[in-house]
Amino acid sequence: MEEILKNLPKKAQEQHQTNKKFFVKLKKRPPKNLDYIMQELHEAEFENTDCLQCANCCKTTGPLFTNADIERIAKHFRLKPQQFINQYLRLDEDHDYVLQKVPCAFLGADNYCSIYEVRPKACRAFPHTDRKKFHQISALTLKNVAICPAAFSIVEEMKKRLKKEFNF
Repeated sequence: MEEILKNLPKKAQEQHQTNKKFFVKLKKRPPKNLDYIMQELHEAEFENTDCLQCANCCKTTGPLFTNADIERIAKHFRLKPQQFINQYLRLDEDHDYVLQKVPCAFLGADNYCSIYEVRPKACRAFPHTDRKKFHQISALTLKNVAICPAAFSIVEEMKKRLKKEFNF
């Protein structure tokens, strides 16, 4: 896994322009069954991917915390929401709550999440490759392929499949 993670940013950069062009086409004319295809590719990839072997998302980036996330996690810690915010979060340039620092404070040395059952919605959905209206999140996906080996593989497989099926 270390070798994969070491090479991932370079591989993602090499594919960046190709992916960008591909996503522009995808946004202009998404196949009617794109969400179904993405769900299928996502499920197939995660049958073979163990996030506990990687946890690169938790080590290198942090999720956005919604108010519902903050309330739920604060309750889990028996803190008031403002106490949780003061201890773990900061406002970013878009005025969203994010972690004060990465790696995530809730990530253990064994790559397990200490708040897994109450983790933020953004963590539950990462890498967003099975999201409905997938063609609308191309900017996010372009970032995620450089972070998540599974997202990289899913996008590469999607390009192959859509080029074959839809002459993209």
